[in-house]
Amino acid sequence: NCEYDLQRAFEKAGANTNIEVFKNLTYKDIEDSIETIVKQIKQSQIIMLPGGFSAGDEPDGSAKFMATVFRNPKVAEAVNEFLTKQDGLMLGICNGFQALIKLGLVPFGEIRETSIDAPTLTYNNIGRHQSKIVRTRIASNKSPWLAATEVGDTHSIAISHGEGKFVVSEEEAKELFANGQVATQYTDLDGNPTMNGEFNINGSSYAIEGITSVDGKIFGKMGH
Repeated sequence: NCEYDLQRAFEKAGANTNIEVFKNLTYKDIEDSIETIVKQIKQSQIIMLPGGFSAGDEPDGSAKFMATVFRNPKVAEAVNEFLTKQDGLMLGICNGFQALIKLGLVPFGEIRETSIDAPTLTYNNIGRHQSKIVRTRIASNKSPWLAATEVGDTHSIAISHGEGKFVVSEEEAKELFANGQVATQYTDLDGNPTMNGEFNINGSSYAIEGITSVDGKIFGKMGH
C-alpha cells in the first residue's frame, strides 16, 4: 500500500512510472524538488498520491505535507494545466485521498481553499487506527478509473488508517450522489451500504469510501 506497491500495480497494468523523492533538508533542496515535480507533471498523464504512511506519516499525517507542496504556486499551476490542457488523471489512496480532500481536488476538481462545511476526513469513530479487510461496492462508474466496473460490483480490499472517516453534510452528500461523484461505499456481507461499525470501520457518512471530481478524472479513496 506504499509507493512501491503502487508502482508495481501501475507497471503490471502497462504504465511507465517514475517516483521522485521530495528533498527538504535545505531551501535549495526544496526549490529543486519543486522544479522536478513541475517538470514531471508536464511530462505525465497520471499523477498518483500514495498511501502507506508516506513519509512516516509525519508531521501529524503526511497528507498535510503533500497538500502544502501542491499549494506551491508553481506546482498548483502545473496541476491546473495538467487537468485542463493535458487531460490528465489523478488518483489518491489513503494519505493521498486525504491530500486530495485538503486541496479541494475532490470533490471540486481544482486546487482551492476549502470552506469549513466542505467534505473532509477525520478520526475513526473508535479513536484509533484500523487495519483490516473491508468490502466496498461500486456506487458510480462514471470515472475513467472505474470504466471496467459495473455499478453494484463488490470488492474486498485492505484498509489501514487512523483518520479515514469521511464527513459530509446532507446537502453536499445529495449533490455528490446526484452528480455520480460517490464512487465507492462500505458494505455489509450482502453488498448493502451500511453504517454498522463492523463493516463501515471508520464511521464514514453515508458509508462513503471514495469520491471523484465532477468529471471523474480525479479519484480519491481510503482503501488500498
